[in-house]
Amino acid sequence: MLSKKCKYAIHALVYLGERYQQGPVHIQEIAEQQRIPKKFLEAILLELRNAKILLSKKGKGGGYYLYKKPEDVNLIDIIRLMDGAIAMLPCVSINYYEPCEECRDEKTCGIRDAFLGVRDETLRILSESTLAKIIQRQKVLK
Repeated sequence: MLSKKCKYAIHALVYLGERYQQGPVHIQEIAEQQRIPKKFLEAILLELRNAKILLSKKGKGGGYYLYKKPEDVNLIDIIRLMDGAIAMLPCVSINYYEPCEECRDEKTCGIRDAFLGVRDETLRILSESTLAKIIQRQKVLK
């Protein structure tokens, strides 16, 4: 399950993606339009800026804007940044691997094998899901 922090990050990025190349968007606008607590959003946007997903401009007319094109920002990167591991079991995680305490032999574990497939399919879907595709889906759904 995605954390609230991760969901807020995705909503903020989609909002900024809809305004791509229209200049910086003030944090207050994002917070109000996406119903995200401003203090929480500040921390999220700073983390996204430090990860080079966003850029910011200070002063009058300042705010946040996408560093990359919406089609170059995918959900897999956002989720990993905000929540860490994507895999449902630590023994199948690519970046956060840990052996399961209760497992006797990973090589013959049918549970692990099933969740390797879940992980692979999840990674495929998330890596193909970009901000641009999400924005396009929203337009179709309206």
